[in-house]
Amino acid sequence: MRLHRNLVYTTIDSLHAIFNEGEYADKVVARALKKDKRWGSSDRKFVAETIYEIVRWKRLYAEIAEVKEPFDRDKLWRIFSVWAVLRGYPIPDWRQLEGTPERKIKGRFDELSKIRKYRESIPDWMDELGILELGEAKWTKEIAAQNKPAKVILRVNTLKTTKEQLRAILMDLNIETEFLNEQPDALVLKERANVFLTDAFKQGFFEVQDASSQLVAAFLDVQPGMRVVDTCAGAGGKTLHMASLMENKGQLIAMDLYESKLKQLKLRAKRNGAFNIEYRIIDSTKVIKKLHEKADRVLIDAPCSGLGVLKRNPDAKWKLQPEFIDNIRKVQAEVLENYSKIVKPGGKLVYATCSILPSENENQIKKFLTSEIGTQFTFIKEVKILANESGFDGFYMALLERKN
Repeated sequence: MRLHRNLVYTTIDSLHAIFNEGEYADKVVARALKKDKRWGSSDRKFVAETIYEIVRWKRLYAEIAEVKEPFDRDKLWRIFSVWAVLRGYPIPDWRQLEGTPERKIKGRFDELSKIRKYRESIPDWMDELGILELGEAKWTKEIAAQNKPAKVILRVNTLKTTKEQLRAILMDLNIETEFLNEQPDALVLKERANVFLTDAFKQGFFEVQDASSQLVAAFLDVQPGMRVVDTCAGAGGKTLHMASLMENKGQLIAMDLYESKLKQLKLRAKRNGAFNIEYRIIDSTKVIKKLHEKADRVLIDAPCSGLGVLKRNPDAKWKLQPEFIDNIRKVQAEVLENYSKIVKPGGKLVYATCSILPSENENQIKKFLTSEIGTQFTFIKEVKILANESGFDGFYMALLERKN
């Protein structure tokens, strides 16, 4: 087990882009993996996992290395040396790693690991907010779970195949998967693999979608022949799942503020063989008003803090700001009030977030039900998913029905 200079240099360049230039980790990693065609799978795995690990543990490693932002190259090398020592790599005699204080690094790690904000490598404000909303015991468990790398979960596209068939196809490619109890369309990868390069992906046999996210479409109880509206469709993971549950029968309207996201969804829908989807950009209030009381089912997959998916997006710990969460709560309340009007009498609405904060979840629903439009709805049920209990993303869903 030794460090290879070209892989480490790529890692340092990538960390510079993430920490100093504000780039998103997933985009930087994707670019890094294309840097050298001669790299094998173990080389690419080292680069991807090392970048994500150092992003995840940035605060802890920087504290051990005794460096503060902004991180110049020397500071990034010091942070990298902390990672290497804690992972048990022998330190090579490179100029950038000269004088790495191995015993001191281990001692500082033991000392700082007793303090949650360093042990879990989170900003002070996030730690305070977690305690305030979830309580100390629950937050301690949840933030620890959010620091474990996410599993890769596939959602089988039932318009084209079954999970048994897909599992057999992937097995032939030496990609082993397991079924998930209570998740009819899910397969879990036993080991990480680049599934996007497979013919099965290119033919639209599956999408990558976390197990918690896969619960939403079924929770909304969509049926073939219905008129369904996905009001915050984005690139459409849940839209595509609903299309498959509707068996391409009925009308599925995917709406978003951003045309670029709907363009991505169109490409994915074509690959998936989902052809009952209509696309509408929300460029004025008229787009919503035209649909008032017209839909059997409405999904509001609301914009949120993303504090349920930190294991998937570790750089969000550093990009997220407390002001953003204050603003997003206002947006959530507005979205609920405006988009709920699309549900017809007797129809159903699901409000969902990938957050674990009650202020973005059940408190929003309670507030909505006391509003003028909210009094026209009956609360049916809700599901709160915590990563420390499920092993998957933190998530929230509430099901409401509009009174006849």
